[in-house]
Amino acid sequence: MADLAVTAANVLKSSNGTIGVLTAATTITRGQYIYTLAAGTVGLADSNGTTPANSVTGIALADVATGQPVPYVPTDTALTTGFTASAAGVVIYLSSDTAGAATETYADLDSGSTVIVLGSMLTTTTMKFSPLVGGVKP
Repeated sequence: MADLAVTAANVLKSSNGTIGVLTAATTITRGQYIYTLAAGTVGLADSNGTTPANSVTGIALADVATGQPVPYVPTDTALTTGFTASAAGVVIYLSSDTAGAATETYADLDSGSTVIVLGSMLTTTTMKFSPLVGGVKP
């Protein structure tokens, strides 16, 4: 299965989600997963990248250009994802095909990429979002 298609306008934090704000080091679209660079700015998280790109700071809540403030959610007990998963209970991973994207298929992750679990689906459209960096996929 390919990356999950996100409808950016449908990415919403729940009442339990918190919002942080950092400056974008690149163009970022609402619903993309981001990481923090050493300079304190954020870029698109990439499981094929090197440290710190192969980590997740949160999910962007706005479309922003380079140098602009980007609001993001670091964790959320019921994040509305903007995509539709195949079923509740499915585990969502950071994609190794596209920086900032997600997939629900472990088999789609490239060998040698960092396995990053973004969370598990509570319904087909809401996720318990709590990023966890695992090991390297064999």
